[in-house]
Amino acid sequence: MQFLFHRLRFHFRAEGAIHFAPGKSGNILRGAFGSVFHQLARERGETPAYRRIFEPVAEGPGPSGLADHPRPFVFRASHLDGRVIAAGSPFHFDVHLFDVAHHDTIAYFILTFAQLGREGLGPGRSKAALLTVEHLDLQGAPAGRIFENGAILPPVPIAELSILLDAPPEPLHHLRVQFLTPTELKSGTQLAERPEFGILLARIRDRVSTLRALYGAGPLEMDFAAFGRRAAAVTMTRCDLTHISVSRLSSRTGQRHSLGGFTGTAWYEGELSEFLPFLIAGQYTGVGRQTTWGKGEIAAVAQKA
Repeated sequence: MQFLFHRLRFHFRAEGAIHFAPGKSGNILRGAFGSVFHQLARERGETPAYRRIFEPVAEGPGPSGLADHPRPFVFRASHLDGRVIAAGSPFHFDVHLFDVAHHDTIAYFILTFAQLGREGLGPGRSKAALLTVEHLDLQGAPAGRIFENGAILPPVPIAELSILLDAPPEPLHHLRVQFLTPTELKSGTQLAERPEFGILLARIRDRVSTLRALYGAGPLEMDFAAFGRRAAAVTMTRCDLTHISVSRLSSRTGQRHSLGGFTGTAWYEGELSEFLPFLIAGQYTGVGRQTTWGKGEIAAVAQKA
């Protein structure tokens, strides 16, 4: 089993000072991206592409019981939280794209962010020039440029990154998971207070399978229930968490929505080999609620006893 996706890095130069409020950089990008993308799609007569990428709606019962489909991307911009980018200074953020079935998705992102830079972003709507777009390897190193000097460079499409989801042969009995950005995990109808391993892996399994089913090679062919029982048998030996309270005010509905959750580290012990590939995939997909704007970013580290 494989999980395929693209990892892109967008490099800009600020033309005016840009302020990214603490905990809200991903949400700032998401809101600006959606608005500009919608405008471009209408002008080009390509509204179906906008709906597919930014407002995917389930026409029937969705995978994992979802009322609506998850968006096929996440932003990685937490390093910008609380920063003011001075005029003339460079900055960047990453986008992980899971829609590998449509080769035009990358171009839509490039066109939208180029226009977004011209229109401005952040509270002051400061402008920024899109300089280059790179595709990255799994380790985050540049693997080539796909946009430079105002033009998309051939060849497009680019090769997808691949994560093998089959269990590695080496035994693994100890690992730790860092929750790098605020994370909220559903357990039944409630939010979990702690990232118990069974809850964490169930949410990652469901997210990876759903993204594959909607945008890639199809749903995972596995015994979900048995996988869940084995994950639930893994023990959390230690947990060091901090709960973050951040919210945003919706300009459309006037409602306030939480951007918070827990961050920190949890340590686990048990038969862990089969779960490590899913944790690696979860590093790129995010896990839990509101992953699109960067929540639920994790890092898994295998440990010796």
